[in-house]
Amino acid sequence: MATTMQAWQIAAPGTIEESLKLIDNAVKPAPPLKKGQILVEVVSAGLNPADYKTVEMGLLSRAILSFPKTPGMDLSGRVVAVAEDVNDVKAGDVVLVRLDPTKAQGALSQYVVAERAGYALLPADFDMDAAAGAPTTALTAYQTIKPYVEKGSKVFINGGSGGVGTFGIQIAKALGCHVAVSCSLKKKELCESLGADEIFDYKAGDLVTQLKQSGKVFDLVVDNVGSSLPGLYQQSKHYLKPEGAYVLVGGSASLNSAKNVAMAKLLPSFLGGGRNKLVTYMTSNNHDDLVQIAEWLGQGAIKTIIDVTFEFEEAVQAFEHLKKGSSGGKVIVHVEKRT
Repeated sequence: MATTMQAWQIAAPGTIEESLKLIDNAVKPAPPLKKGQILVEVVSAGLNPADYKTVEMGLLSRAILSFPKTPGMDLSGRVVAVAEDVNDVKAGDVVLVRLDPTKAQGALSQYVVAERAGYALLPADFDMDAAAGAPTTALTAYQTIKPYVEKGSKVFINGGSGGVGTFGIQIAKALGCHVAVSCSLKKKELCESLGADEIFDYKAGDLVTQLKQSGKVFDLVVDNVGSSLPGLYQQSKHYLKPEGAYVLVGGSASLNSAKNVAMAKLLPSFLGGGRNKLVTYMTSNNHDDLVQIAEWLGQGAIKTIIDVTFEFEEAVQAFEHLKKGSSGGKVIVHVEKRT
C-alpha cells in the first residue's frame, strides 16, 4: 500500500498564488486511527475565503496555523477505514467533512483523517460537489440561527447572497422563520428563489434607513458582512426586539474591526454602544449539527449554490477566482479525477 499521496501545501505564510505548491510525496494518513476518527478518500473540496486569508497574515499565520499547511476545510469523500469505536459510518460510505482549519492537513489532498465532530453520513448517490460546498457555510448559518429562533420568528440576514447567507435563508425557512435579507438587485432573484420573503437592496440607499422606515421588527439579526458594524448594530433597537440577538459573523482581522466590536460590546448606547445582545461568532465543529445539515441536504430541503468547479491541478486558479470576491456560489475543486 502506498505511503505517500498528492497534496497542495504551503510551506510558510505568504500570498496563496505564490506559496501554494503541489507535492507528490506528502505523507498519506493510515490506520491505526484514534477514537472517533475515520480515514476518508477525498473526492471534492469546497474553498472558503478563510482558506487563503489565514495564510496571508504574516507572523499571525504562524501563531494560528501549522506549517507546512494544506489548505481547505470542507470536503466530500468516501470512507476508507474507521476507528474501532465508530459505528455510524463504515468503509465505502459517503460523507461530508469539515476539518480543523488550524491543523496541517487540509481538503486539497487525496486522503484526510476526520474527527467525529467534523463528519456526517450522506446518501450514497448524493452529489459530491454539492456536499463539499456545504460544511463551513451551512454550519455557520445553522449555528447563528438555530439557537435564537423558534417557528414563526422573523430573521434579518445582512448579506443574503453570499455563501453563508444563501444557506442562512434556506435554514431559517427550514426552521419555520420569516426571512428578510439584504442583497443587490442583481442577486434578488437568487435570494427569493431560496425562500427570502423580503429583500432590502443595499445599493438603493442607506440600509439602516431602509430598515427603520420599513417598520419591521425582527427576533434575530445575522450580520454576515461585518463592515456594517457599528452602525447597523447601534441602530438595531429600531428593528430588533429588546430580547433579540445581533449575531456578528463577518468581519476582517484588523485592529479597526476589533476596536468596533469592543466599542459595540462595552460602551453604553449613548456613547456609541448598542442595546441588544451582541454575539461575536466563530464556527465550531459539531457532529449533531452536521448530521442535521446532511439530512436536510439529502432531503433537498437545502441546497448548495455552486459557482464554478476546477480540477485538482487547477487549485491555484481556483483560489485566484475565489479572491475576486464576486462568486455567485461555492468554488469547488475536484480532488479525485473525473472520468
